[in-house]
Amino acid sequence: MTTTTITVSGMTCGHCEAAVKEELGALASVSDVAVDLNAGGDSPVTITSSDPLDDAAIRAAVDEAGYKVK
Repeated sequence: MTTTTITVSGMTCGHCEAAVKEELGALASVSDVAVDLNAGGDSPVTITSSDPLDDAAIRAAVDEAGYKVK
């Protein structure tokens, strides 16, 4: 298992959190996404996967959800 931690800015509520979890969870080999929501600030997001993840794929998934990786 591989754990990747990123920081996402702009999330303000549970709906935001769910959108990010859905997009990241759709990436190949991802088994879990945990968000420590800091409403209106920077939120740490921990992604668990069976293989290392491509940074560009992570950024694209977060962007698709409408947020930015810091």
